[in-house]
Amino acid sequence: MTYRTVYTEVEVDVDLTDFETDDLIDELENRGHLTDIDSKELMETIYQKRRLGQDYQQELDKLIYSAIGRIL
Repeated sequence: MTYRTVYTEVEVDVDLTDFETDDLIDELENRGHLTDIDSKELMETIYQKRRLGQDYQQELDKLIYSAIGRIL
């Protein structure tokens, strides 16, 4: 008996409400998005740069985007 491996591609319409919130959060964390560790590191960087009088706008933008998904 021989087995063949076949690869195929399909398009599927998915509604995000079909997924549990915890599953979506896990997926975002696996992709490196919206993790508390990243936010904490950004806040530490912002704090240090602010304390030293350095520009921290880029880090602040990243923190805002990670929290609410948009920037002005």
